[in-house]
Amino acid sequence: MNHTSTIPIQEVSLKHLKVACSSCSLRELCLPLGLNSDEMNQLETVITQRVKVKKGEPLYRAGDAMRSLFAVRLGFFKMSVLSEDGREQVTGFQMAGELLGLDAISTETHSCGAIALEDSEVCEIPFADLEELSRHIPSLQNNFYKVLSREIVRDHGVMMLLGNMKAEERLAAFLLNLSQRFALRGYSSRSFVLRMTREEIGSYLGLKLETISRGFSRFQEQGLIRVHNKEIEILDLPALKQVLSGCSGKA
Repeated sequence: MNHTSTIPIQEVSLKHLKVACSSCSLRELCLPLGLNSDEMNQLETVITQRVKVKKGEPLYRAGDAMRSLFAVRLGFFKMSVLSEDGREQVTGFQMAGELLGLDAISTETHSCGAIALEDSEVCEIPFADLEELSRHIPSLQNNFYKVLSREIVRDHGVMMLLGNMKAEERLAAFLLNLSQRFALRGYSSRSFVLRMTREEIGSYLGLKLETISRGFSRFQEQGLIRVHNKEIEILDLPALKQVLSGCSGKA
């Protein structure tokens, strides 16, 4: 997918902007957190465009050169890499209010691809312009460091998930994580739609498809959740949390 080349800050006109960060409902989940109005205006000038990505299409692929970071405004993405034998390994799922492209900062090349799981829209932030602006706005730089730290913590969480948890604990942790993230965005923490397939969940959690299916069935039999196709309703949130300690509290 081709993206526009980096545009010097002084050459960006506000007429190119379709939306301002200051009026975005996701501002507290993205880079603008903690910026004053003047700093917000400066940040808005480096957001050159919105990019729409249709379901199933890549925003970028593994091996692509890095030009920009992308703030997810609408939709859902999966992050994945291909193994040497061609199999896909899902490494994460990103939703509205989260940043894509952080994996490429060190090497300037994306180590994984970002594929839209539904029709989505992102705000493109040319990285060179963001770096330049961060030098003049310490609070922006500090907030960016917090974003990077959050990603490191998330990676550690995934390592713990795959290394120490049993299959049902992994699935419970996955559902609880989604529940918390939806709640932060003002959506229901107990009822949501899974944009990813069972296979993709299994790839992310290091589990076979059959194990994922059995896990959903068992949770439903225990009265923890209700499943209808991709719709999930959490019926007993405390009991689902107890699964993480190895006891569901259900007979």
